[in-house]
Amino acid sequence: MSEPRKKLFLLDALALIYRAHFAFSKNPRINSKGMNTGAALGFTNTLVEVLQKEKPTHIGVAFDSAAKTFRHDNFADYKANRQAQPEDISIAIPYCKKIVEAFNIPVLIMDGFEADDIIGTLACKAEKEGFDVYMMTPDKDYCQLVTDHIFLYKPAFMGNAIEVWDVQKVLNKWEIERVEQVIDILGLQGDAVDNIPGIPGIGEKTAKSLIQRFGSVENLIANSDQLKGKQKENVENFADQGMMSKELATIHRDVPIAFSADALHYDGPNEEQVTELFAELEFRQLSQRVLGQTLASATTAAAAKPAARKGRAAASTQTSLFDAPATAVAEEAATEDAVPALMRSFKTTSQDYHLINTPDLRQSLINFLLKQDEISFDTETTGIDPITAALVGMSFCYRPGEAYYVPVPHNNLEEAQRIVDEFRDVLENKNISKIGQNIKYDILVMKNYKVAVQGPIFDTMIAHYLLEPEMRHNMDVLSETYLNYSPIPITDLIGPKGKGQKNMADLEPEEVKDYACEDADVTLQLKLYFEPLLKEQGLMKLFNDIENPLVQVLADIEKEGISIDSDALADISQQLESEIINIEKRIFEIAGEQFNIGSPKQLGEILFDKLELHGKSKIKKTKTGQYATGEEILTKMAGEHEIVRLILDHRQLTKLKSTYVDALPQLVCELDGRVHTSFNQAVTATGRLSSTNPNLQNIPIRTERGREIRKAFVPRNNKHLIISADYSQIELRIMADFSADPTMREAFRKGQDIHASTASKVFHVPLEQVDGEMRRKAKMVNFGIIYGISAFGLAERLGIPRREAADIIEAYFQEFPAIKEYMDSAIEKARDLEYAETILGRRRYLRDINSRNATIRAFAERNAINAPIQGTAADIIKIAMINIHDYLKQENLKTRMILQVHDELLFDAPKEEVEIVTPKIVELMTNALQLSVPMEVGLGVGENWLEAH
Repeated sequence: MSEPRKKLFLLDALALIYRAHFAFSKNPRINSKGMNTGAALGFTNTLVEVLQKEKPTHIGVAFDSAAKTFRHDNFADYKANRQAQPEDISIAIPYCKKIVEAFNIPVLIMDGFEADDIIGTLACKAEKEGFDVYMMTPDKDYCQLVTDHIFLYKPAFMGNAIEVWDVQKVLNKWEIERVEQVIDILGLQGDAVDNIPGIPGIGEKTAKSLIQRFGSVENLIANSDQLKGKQKENVENFADQGMMSKELATIHRDVPIAFSADALHYDGPNEEQVTELFAELEFRQLSQRVLGQTLASATTAAAAKPAARKGRAAASTQTSLFDAPATAVAEEAATEDAVPALMRSFKTTSQDYHLINTPDLRQSLINFLLKQDEISFDTETTGIDPITAALVGMSFCYRPGEAYYVPVPHNNLEEAQRIVDEFRDVLENKNISKIGQNIKYDILVMKNYKVAVQGPIFDTMIAHYLLEPEMRHNMDVLSETYLNYSPIPITDLIGPKGKGQKNMADLEPEEVKDYACEDADVTLQLKLYFEPLLKEQGLMKLFNDIENPLVQVLADIEKEGISIDSDALADISQQLESEIINIEKRIFEIAGEQFNIGSPKQLGEILFDKLELHGKSKIKKTKTGQYATGEEILTKMAGEHEIVRLILDHRQLTKLKSTYVDALPQLVCELDGRVHTSFNQAVTATGRLSSTNPNLQNIPIRTERGREIRKAFVPRNNKHLIISADYSQIELRIMADFSADPTMREAFRKGQDIHASTASKVFHVPLEQVDGEMRRKAKMVNFGIIYGISAFGLAERLGIPRREAADIIEAYFQEFPAIKEYMDSAIEKARDLEYAETILGRRRYLRDINSRNATIRAFAERNAINAPIQGTAADIIKIAMINIHDYLKQENLKTRMILQVHDELLFDAPKEEVEIVTPKIVELMTNALQLSVPMEVGLGVGENWLEAH
């Protein structure tokens, strides 16, 4: 029996780094030093996955050299068209090399040759030495190297699974008879990225058919007399170019590099080096995967000495458990270096955590809490839904390193209420600031016990959101990033996710104590760290006047909930079901067969193979080879055939039915029969609120069926009505203010139809001669300009030629030059600062605004224009919400704010209060923030949301 072949993986580093960079481009991973680590993280994830899943016996990683290669010598313009390498990739490459070396894997690099030549050479040599070789790369050019023992290993990407291509798969995919014909196809079609010219007029499909017919580039050229027309002319005139392109596309297998099985043998990582690199790059989850422990544990284990404590007090030596002010410790925490050398944890740090489980201890704690100006406060509960969760315990901290846990009997409501009531004077004390991480949750939990948490708020999650809007804001990440401290994982208490996972209520108070105390302690330390940064960046007013007060407003809205007419939704569901069935019948009738309309594969085959819709050159395919049938593609085809319009209707109605009509009744709370959404204050980078469980901000309003869902949102009873108050064109008004454009300002001041006014200017006709089509185009330009719309984008949206769209945009800027000046100045300002900001100082960081990559830079430039406008709109409605909430409370009115959806506020009001509150709501919304143009608020009242809107 022959010995099993050894397994060698050869990775194309740069291809994998680029792939990782673009995978993270819309959701960058910025560490505490401001470095975008996305490319390095993605590359390392890929490397780790291969090592853990494939368990190669041998491995090497090939990098391109900075030096020119033999291909440049043969063809001076080789890769001449390539855009400059993105800065983030240039930064990532040296780190990726260090990571490879830390894993004790050889870095394969040689001047004059590219990574694919190195991999090709080593793969051939390894095959002869009895290896199975896997070339890991997304680059299809490597197919030319595939043999019985050399495979192309395409990594998973964007939802697509790993693919391993053997000889047969290459032949099938390329539609060829011999693997080496891959080179002929590449040579004929050329490569725009590498500036390989190919032969003009020959794309991938034509190249395949020509190679199927003639077998090779050489044979094609020799038999060009069998071709016709322009194709014959091109093959004969560009024969030499075709041969040169084939040579440029050939991966060379004779690089002067030795194959050493011993050097490529994998024996595991250098844990100390990996730990240091992961700590520097802040790869926390990877540390657990690679080292089998948290970064804190890993760095501690690697340390020769214990880590210095940061922001933690030594164990108390005083006679009273609760004695001593925190001033000195707080100053120490706020002034120490942000990132000590090694990550700390509960096990490596001294702290003073106490279980407060007797009446005397509780009273003693309360006495000391009442003496404080600020306290950190956290709750432990039976679940994650604050509306239904029961308290398991409360933790308090007022000096770093010292905290107290008060257990609460969740299964004895009377006793639980009694203990909570003891702390009422603390929690409802308006003179004591309450510090929390996502404190809205804790405020809502306390409402279940009839306690209204009062006093100034400092929410560390929101503080970090203002400082770094696009980073993650959960406590563990913040603690590790800024305090260099890794908190106790929740799984240490309740176990891993799954059937056997416990609940906090299953644990004894002593088991919960350290975890709960640590939460309050870490939150206080984060407050001490973030507060100076907020002051330094001029964010304290925004934080204290808008974001923190809004927490209480949102807590009240969420607690209030909104009534749903489940019977109305059931009727809508039946109507939708009937419509969907009728549409399906018609689709199957046109198609001539039944198929799964929800299957992209089956749908693509019906549309493009059976019905032959669209010219073949326009058909797009996904990376898996099936036809692309996404919304954007089908929308462009909607005018081509009835079936396409029916499929779009089918998708819209089925989504409406499943996402809203059938789902909403399932989300009604059993306690009060109302739906309670959860507002997210720290998610969108622009400052806008979002909502989840359910998402009530995405209820469709553009279609009649979508609007009908609003009928189901009703007042609490027949003695109440729904009030809807909606800002009109708020972003355009802000644009008019920012740009100081006199024409637009005047139109708003006179109360003119802004879209008609714009159309009059752009199309050079009197206002009374503006028709509906002109207004539609002007409206699209008005709103599109805010988002940096291009001529291509406008043409797509309006269904007009690109030249016409370009003319409209040019005419717009001629008529509104101040808007163009604002846009240019916004971009220039952002280039200098690398962020954009609102009137009130809300920042959107734009670290790619100076990128050499045109696509990435353009995205940042659009945000430079739009972020101040969207952010200011967000600030305005937040101010209005706070002021209206305060007014309703001060006047002791029963009207309740129940929903915020973008620029609209919804209220549930007793009928007798409607005439009292409606003018005040309009007044407070209109005057939330003074601009040079008037705000306009549309207001409606009705028996349901649709009627009121």
